[in-house]
Amino acid sequence: MACTGRTNKELQMKAKKKLQSTADPVEKLRLACLSRGATGIKGLSRTFKIMDDDESRSLDFKEFKKGIHDYGLTEMSDEDIKMCFETFDKDGSGSIDFDEFLVNLRPPMPNCRKNLIHRAFQKLDRTGDGLITVEDLKGVYNVSKHPKYLNGEWTEDQCLRVFLDSFDSNDKDGKITNEEFLNYYCGVSASVDNDAYFDLMMRNAYKLTD
Repeated sequence: MACTGRTNKELQMKAKKKLQSTADPVEKLRLACLSRGATGIKGLSRTFKIMDDDESRSLDFKEFKKGIHDYGLTEMSDEDIKMCFETFDKDGSGSIDFDEFLVNLRPPMPNCRKNLIHRAFQKLDRTGDGLITVEDLKGVYNVSKHPKYLNGEWTEDQCLRVFLDSFDSNDKDGKITNEEFLNYYCGVSASVDNDAYFDLMMRNAYKLTD
């Protein structure tokens, strides 16, 4: 299942607490995103994608700064933004690769967790087209115990769509990519210190077996 409200709240509180003590601009940006919950990094990603009109998959400093301001990351000062951009602009070209930036912004995560997330995505993506849709979820994600399904307020499709929307922060297009799924669970992972607990959580949620 998607991140529970409790886990999401724990993530936000943990990130906000760390924000008060970190001076590293990249870590500050990462924590500022996570303080908005498990979809925080994906939300910033969406903001940048909207700005990328020419689909160059790159950002100059002006775009980078505007994206951070547009997303409302007030924790980042202009100096923080400048230092963060320069950290990612390793070759000094004046632009940063969008995909590389997102990879480096994700919280560090051991391979054992990444493998579980990848397996969960593969299980949900029944058609193997790299997207999880409502049709993929039918027969895989059980909505029979959802309270709004039980009282007849929502259909199965509506329950499944709400589940998908929990991974989205902006457009909610009913399609979840592998990148979006990974970004979401990178956020969840940041709130779970114990690998064994994360393993149990993912296996129980998606009925993963060895």
